[in-house]
Amino acid sequence: MTDGTRSERTHDDIPSGRTAVVIGGGLAGVTAALALADAGMHVTLLEGRPRLGGLAFSFQRGDLTVDNGQHVYLRCCTAYRWFLDRIEGAALAPLQDRLDVPVLDLAKPEGRRLGRLRRDPLPVPLHLGRSLAAYPHLSLAERARVGQAALALRALDLGDPSLDAQDFGSWLAARGQSARAIEALWDLVGVATLNAVAQDASLALAAMVFKTGLLSDPGAADIGWAHVPLGELHDRLARKALDSAGVRTELRTRVTSVSTNENGTWSVQVPGETLTADTVVLAVAQREAYDLLPEGALDAPENLLEIGTAPILNVHVVYDRTVLTKPFFAALGTPVQWVFDRTHASGLREGQYLALSQSAAQDEIDAPVAVLRERYLPELERLLAGARGAGVKDFFVTRERTATFAPTPGVGRLRPGARTKAPGLYLAGAWTATGWPATMESAVRSGVNAADAALRTLGRPRPRHLFEFEEAA
Repeated sequence: MTDGTRSERTHDDIPSGRTAVVIGGGLAGVTAALALADAGMHVTLLEGRPRLGGLAFSFQRGDLTVDNGQHVYLRCCTAYRWFLDRIEGAALAPLQDRLDVPVLDLAKPEGRRLGRLRRDPLPVPLHLGRSLAAYPHLSLAERARVGQAALALRALDLGDPSLDAQDFGSWLAARGQSARAIEALWDLVGVATLNAVAQDASLALAAMVFKTGLLSDPGAADIGWAHVPLGELHDRLARKALDSAGVRTELRTRVTSVSTNENGTWSVQVPGETLTADTVVLAVAQREAYDLLPEGALDAPENLLEIGTAPILNVHVVYDRTVLTKPFFAALGTPVQWVFDRTHASGLREGQYLALSQSAAQDEIDAPVAVLRERYLPELERLLAGARGAGVKDFFVTRERTATFAPTPGVGRLRPGARTKAPGLYLAGAWTATGWPATMESAVRSGVNAADAALRTLGRPRPRHLFEFEEAA
């Protein structure tokens, strides 16, 4: 880049149809840039932040390397697994051998609080049968009705547009699901994956999550998470992969405008430089995309502003001793949702570091740290005997006020596809029409969709390895 002097980069020495600019360095943008570069395109990636990774990143707090929030993926997330392979990071974010989720219910007496959701090596839906039959947080009748609702979910057609207009909570209630069943099972999974409670979630997105994760393949819901800081994967290894692919990556570079040229190419304006390209991928949040879209690129660009957002609150606690012997657990009967041990990944050498992931946190996202401390430390002591009397060396929170798009009923009609009406301009981001909720999987799939659409338009061959994950799915 230039320093204070406006210039224009025209790629005169590159054949027509071979240049691309990707705007946004989150998972969607990195994926699109890698896919286009792998197909022989000359790619420039522009990111306004000083790092890659979007909303899945790390930062330093003293000697700790802290993830802004706990991110997990499932075995059925074949696109994100492809991404990990592509950046040579799969070994750093391994999957469980078999789904196993400890669930602690504070409403039960001590000694009887632990239940588990785990699978057996049996065909769907028998793989969850024994776990559901023994799940102590539901009555026998509730467990039976859960099985009936699961079979009804399995029969839904995900291509039916009417599902998007319905809310998941009403659908569950109409199929005999009690408030307790929704809390102890459906929301236990759904809030973490959708970032919304059942009554606020589109049936289409909820059905997609449960059908794909729990009712498609016995191992589909096995959980994976990074055993290193997210920045190691989504920033350092991603940057290394981009460099190896020949992508020019510019950080701290915010795009101010995107416009077409008379010859059909595109101009991307950043401070001090104008980049010219045959293809542009907008891989930014929906509101930023709205601001950058040229007139006529979408039939109803105002739809992007109607896609709501949902917050996630993350509570971080460092103890002076080990208080949790499991890698993670979920909780009922308490404000605490999911708790993860981040001690090793953060570089902590003494004591234990726990991260609480609190999804759909509209009521708490702006609460003062002191209030959250008073609320959550006693809850952790109630959940974990080891926390009683343990010293708290540090307590802090991270807030993502617009962590995901809100998966509300009707959101499906607002999500645009990768193609726009402007030739050569494409959209990527977890909020685009991937069929998935706002997850790392959706972000990667959107980047693939944008690259695929661009390459088809240019008549360029698509890298076969890009679509291996679709075959795996």
